[in-house]
Amino acid sequence: MAKVGADRAGGSRRGRSQRRAPTWEISDSDTEGPTGAEASSEAVARARDPAEQRRAAAEALRLLRPEQAVRRLVVQVDPAILEDAGADILLEALSSLGCEYHIEPQRPARSLRWSRVKPEPCPSSVCGPTCSVPWIFPESPTCPHLAVIGLDDYLWSRQPNTQEMQQPESPGMAHAMMAVGWPEVEEALVLLQLWANLDVLLVASWQELSQHVCAFTKALAQHPFKQFQERRAVSFCTAACWVAGARVTRDGTGLRGAWWRQIRQFNRVSPAMADAVVTAFPSPRLLQQAYVACGTEQERLALLADLPVKAEKGKRPRRLGPDLSRRICLFLTATNPDLLLDLSS
Repeated sequence: MAKVGADRAGGSRRGRSQRRAPTWEISDSDTEGPTGAEASSEAVARARDPAEQRRAAAEALRLLRPEQAVRRLVVQVDPAILEDAGADILLEALSSLGCEYHIEPQRPARSLRWSRVKPEPCPSSVCGPTCSVPWIFPESPTCPHLAVIGLDDYLWSRQPNTQEMQQPESPGMAHAMMAVGWPEVEEALVLLQLWANLDVLLVASWQELSQHVCAFTKALAQHPFKQFQERRAVSFCTAACWVAGARVTRDGTGLRGAWWRQIRQFNRVSPAMADAVVTAFPSPRLLQQAYVACGTEQERLALLADLPVKAEKGKRPRRLGPDLSRRICLFLTATNPDLLLDLSS
């Protein structure tokens, strides 16, 4: 009995030790992992990391590229369109473009509708909300388009040939054959645009319609990226350093070169003319002080006119001239932002 009791006691001890093992493992994992406060602090630090922010911005910009945005476009096709044999051309063109198409009932019938979906989240300042619009840009008012295929061929087929014109026929039949022509069609197109706000697209075949639909789909894919570029403060400047610019250090080295480049930005200014201005007035502040010291407006406008410009060998020396002197004076003293500096432009 004692032996059995000992075995039981040992078994109970082993059972307790086995039950404790998971408890210790859970305790160890809790102590090794970060707490809730530490995890939140790490997330905040990661969000404040400039490199992480640059990577997130680059990824968001990559998703806005037209080749990526077209994959997030879905063209919803009404099933009634598939009744025409030429609809296969349209579906093949959409597949080759890279966007998805769904066969879903639409209102009105026999229509197409574009929708933009976002499979991956991106910053709200870059991507707009999900939208669904018929044949138009998301920011435009609702204005559906109507596509008519083969109207030109139909009108030509309704014109009577030479034999039919020679055969006598009843006045009612002749009126029915000539009731619709291009003048009537053009009048109807104008009325639809003015009274119903409906634009009509006349195409000769399904191939031409497919090209138009693909071109419109590409325009929708390019629209978010163009809108993002227009919202930037200076859309024509890149985020990297300007390689052609003058480097200015903290101690002021390079300011003279920046001032020289600024003079060179005026029209019809050679390097020698910029050298003459910078040599006489090494900084814009000195030139402004000289303008303030002038007594009259004419004296300010002609302040730089007599500055000598270094000429090449074999050529006569020349002056800076009154035109450039006037333009630089107006550039530094005028307060009208719409003032035209160059009269010859």
